[in-house]
Amino acid sequence: MEELSVWTALAERRIAEAIARGDFDNLPGAGKPLALEDDPLVPEELRIAYRLLRNAGFLPPELEAVAEIGALLAAVQRDVDAAAGDAGRRLRVLALKLEASGRPVTAARAWHDYEEALARRLQRQG
Repeated sequence: MEELSVWTALAERRIAEAIARGDFDNLPGAGKPLALEDDPLVPEELRIAYRLLRNAGFLPPELEAVAEIGALLAAVQRDVDAAAGDAGRRLRVLALKLEASGRPVTAARAWHDYEEALARRLQRQG
């Protein structure tokens, strides 16, 4: 742990010295946001495919599932009875897809949000 802080301090000192010398002045793109096109959370072998899909206007399957979960939660909150009945079943399918794609935290969050939406709905009706 101590060794890491020594290296961090050294790196910070060298960066500060370079800033003081003006080494970072007038770099291309200065003052503009970085164009980070590669998603570090997407496995390297899928990045090109995901970029092609994104450029064609499509979402990766995981994000489509997240968007559909949002629509289901909105339907439950609007008191749409038919949608609320089907929402639990559809949410189970989407949560399984998210878990299979390696996003169990997103699936768990979807269940938590669904339970909260149902609780709010029951409070309004009660």
